[in-house]
Amino acid sequence: MERPKFTTLLAGAVVGVYLLVVAGATAAIADAAAACSSWPLCPPDSSGAIVALGHRAAAALVGLLLVATALVGWSSANTRVRIALLVALALYPVQIGVGALVATLGAAGIAPGLHLAVAIGIFGALTLALAWQLEAETGTDDRPVERPSPNLSEPTEPTVTFDSTLDWVTTTLAAYFRLMKPRLMWLLALVAAAAMALAAGSNLAVETVVYTLGGGVLAIGASGTFNHVLERDIDRRMKRTSDRPLATELVPVRNAVAFGLVLAALSLVAFLQLNALAATLGFVAIVFYSIVYTLILKPNTVQNTVVGGAAGALPALIGWAAVTGRVGLPGIVLAAVIFLWTPAHFYNLALAYRDDYARGGFPMLPVVRGETVTRKHILWYLAATLAAAGGLAAITGLGVVYAATTVLFGAAFLGAVVHLHRERTEGAALRALLPSRPLDGRLLGGNRERRTARRPDLLRRRHRLPEFLRVPRPPRRPVGVAQRLVVGVPELVVSRRTAPTPRCGHGRRRRLLPRARVGRRPRRAGHR
Repeated sequence: MERPKFTTLLAGAVVGVYLLVVAGATAAIADAAAACSSWPLCPPDSSGAIVALGHRAAAALVGLLLVATALVGWSSANTRVRIALLVALALYPVQIGVGALVATLGAAGIAPGLHLAVAIGIFGALTLALAWQLEAETGTDDRPVERPSPNLSEPTEPTVTFDSTLDWVTTTLAAYFRLMKPRLMWLLALVAAAAMALAAGSNLAVETVVYTLGGGVLAIGASGTFNHVLERDIDRRMKRTSDRPLATELVPVRNAVAFGLVLAALSLVAFLQLNALAATLGFVAIVFYSIVYTLILKPNTVQNTVVGGAAGALPALIGWAAVTGRVGLPGIVLAAVIFLWTPAHFYNLALAYRDDYARGGFPMLPVVRGETVTRKHILWYLAATLAAAGGLAAITGLGVVYAATTVLFGAAFLGAVVHLHRERTEGAALRALLPSRPLDGRLLGGNRERRTARRPDLLRRRHRLPEFLRVPRPPRRPVGVAQRLVVGVPELVVSRRTAPTPRCGHGRRRRLLPRARVGRRPRRAGHR
């Protein structure tokens, strides 16, 4: 028996059981059970009865797959994997019996909740078995990365200059936009939009959407700006962040602070147009990400990613509160889904940039406890996320489309995590980011482009970078008098070809003037 074969069967059993979990939690399957009140078979005289019979047939097939998986891997599996398989095998007949009670007695009482709880228990046991099996196959005794002292010399960056006034304006505006962390902005705005849709359905007012999303975008922008301000010194030491606007001094610190304060104030004004609870939650989100996460959690504890997931979960509560004026159970469960998804997603990023985080002095999980533990935690948090998503379907009455989307997302993410265990490379960690963000649909080429743009040795070839990624660093040396006369553009220089200050024959520096205004200074007699 080959271990990869057993692992593949085990992963298939996990996906199959989760299919039953989320399908049984949807409203369509629950309604179909009422149309098929006999067990195990009933006359297929209606669409509901056909759906119920299909669900029972799928349960039988998954049960056979589970038995086959246990038979194939029992001889070579370690003790922990065997115990987890035994738990799943023991709970499966119980699950079938509870399902029969739900079909014959109806959905009243505790039977439906017990049915879902036992299914999640089987799913959890199989996930533990898969995690432990992958650890046995691919685990290594990797040691934690030594974090350097914070007074390391900064990486040298090439000086990138402005070609024109328009170039300076566009790059400055792009720098302020980058301070707002747009990659997080729209993703969290979609979380708030999903919460509003769950709370209001088709009765969602346009004003509520505008104020909620507008206030959310401003709040996220303020939090990201304050994060840039507080981490600017660390950003200079990390290759991944060394081109950020404050790290490159493209935006002055005082301007960034003022920009963040204005964004925060505007976000609170927008939330107050809805209700006081939404404004309070928005203020808490800004403070939590800017102060609690950035200053307390991220540099001091290995659980920074886990606890910091609360910052991403708050938009779900804000969206629910914007519609209802209170915090309801569906909003809390949606927030739990985002909270549990955060480590499953960002641990892949921490694996890919493990050395970079160590250079910055951050105690990320791969830095402190190694890659093997991190990969195992990714799988555990993925399972917890999917279980919470099944609970969300149960309490909100979501239908077949939600079930199919969740199963496809979970299967794709699980396959990427299994591949990450086997390949154990930076590329595999970055590829695992793709199915973990089904909302943004980012391609692998985009991730590679972003990583390439942050390599200092490629910044010299600006024509190879996308326009929105160009964040040039202003020159640090003094400039000529004529250059200072250009109103509003004190950093303006002629072109990239003149960035290194040329020297004349006697070793004296020769100043360069903007060619568009006064041309190049003529040579004096005696100069070569």
